[in-house]
Parts: sequence; structure tokens; C-alpha cells
Amino acid sequence: MKIPLYQIDAFTSRVFGGNPAAVCPLERWLEDGLMQAIAMENNLSETAFFVPLDQGYHIRWFTPASEVDLCGHATLASAFVLLTYLDPTMTNVSFQSRSGLLTVSKKGDLLSMDFPSQPPVPCRGPAKLIEALGKKPSKVLRSQDYFVLFPSEEDVRTLDPDMLLLKKIGLRGVTVTAKGKNVDFVSRFFAPKYGVNEDPVTGSAHCALIPFWAKKLGKKDLLAHQVSKRGGELFCRDQGDRVIISGRAVAYMQGIISI
Repeated sequence: MKIPLYQIDAFTSRVFGGNPAAVCPLERWLEDGLMQAIAMENNLSETAFFVPLDQGYHIRWFTPASEVDLCGHATLASAFVLLTYLDPTMTNVSFQSRSGLLTVSKKGDLLSMDFPSQPPVPCRGPAKLIEALGKKPSKVLRSQDYFVLFPSEEDVRTLDPDMLLLKKIGLRGVTVTAKGKNVDFVSRFFAPKYGVNEDPVTGSAHCALIPFWAKKLGKKDLLAHQVSKRGGELFCRDQGDRVIISGRAVAYMQGIISI
């Protein structure tokens, strides 16, 4: 069996930046165990698989450890593959997913994803969460992940979490964030339970970050940086029950998986 493989750096305009995702276009679904094995072998935070539908595509995402309900950077990477290599005549693409309909449009070199808004709500942070982060936050909220607000960008940049403790936290992962110095907000994202200690750039986390910061800063259009080692730039817009998450992508590699 031969399966096409693309490795795309998402939310960046340069190779070795942003978040690398593997993309595997399929004619029909493989067995779940095989897709999981491919994702483990790729050893990236996400591998995306998609198959054609009568209209658009059906997309699924796998970390090295398990399938997830929503992934931003691998959706951006999948759209980049479709609109750049598989059908360059298209300017937009739609994906059916576990999180409903997701659309991506292209304007110049910018790809814009239309995702569901997931505003975080206040909660009592588990003691293990605060202990794992090693710094006292300003506030703890939750959406699909724990959402932890810190006083400064420097707090976010210098965090060195205890991943063994974070792995015991109940939700998918932990988003940490603060107001930015040169951008509207900064963030980092940790998901050791899913085999991803720190995700370089996390589109899905911005489903919560965008409504939070739009309300806090009183503006709809926001510039965000995820301040991981690789780093990533996201252009964001709050649209009520939906958010627009835009970024660039570049190709690193094309190949064939032989099984």
C-alpha cells in the first residue's frame, strides 16, 4: 500500500517555524489502528487524514497517542495541501469533522479557518495543576482544556511545567496565556496526556483564546503569538459563535508511506 505524505509547517512563513503537521490524503478510510500507527511513526503532534465526500472532505486527526476531536494547525496544513497541490484552482475547502463543519479559505498566502467559538468559563483550578505549572496564575478557567491566565508575557515564556503532573490533569490539555507586549496576547499549550508535551502552535486552543481576549481587550481583530520554541503567528477575529483563525503555511517535505 502506498499513501501520500506531506509535512507542512503551519502558522509560519518559514520552514522550521510554526507547527509541523503530517497530512495524508486518502481515497477511503484506513482501519483506525493503522492510522494511529502512522501517526505514532510520524511522531509529530498531529497527523491529519482526509477522504473526499460528495461536497468537500471528511477529516480526522491523530496525535502519536490517540485521535482528537479538533486540531487547528493540521486543518490549516490539510487545506494548504489541497489548495496548493491537489487542486490549485480552488480558493476554499470544507471539512466535515467530529467538531462539525470547518471551512478554510485562501487569500494570497493567508489561509483563514472558520472554527466554533469555545469561550472559557471560570473554574477552581486543581491543586495539581497549579503545582505542575510552578507559578501562581491570575485566574483559572476551562473550555475543552484548562485555561490559565498569568500576569505577564514573561510568566508565560518562562514556565517550565512538570509534565508528569500535567499528564494526570483530567482535560485534554492546558493553555497558558497573558497579554502580549507587541501583540494582543501570547500563549503556550501543553498536552502530555496525548503524547504532546508542548505543542508549538495550537489553532484549536484559539477557539477559547479569541473570545476571551476579544472581550477582555474590547476588540474583534487580534494578533496572537504562540511563544513556544518554534513560535507561531495567528491573525484572529471574533465572530460571536464562530472564530476566524488565519495563518500561513509552508511545505517541508513530500513523500510516500509504504506499508
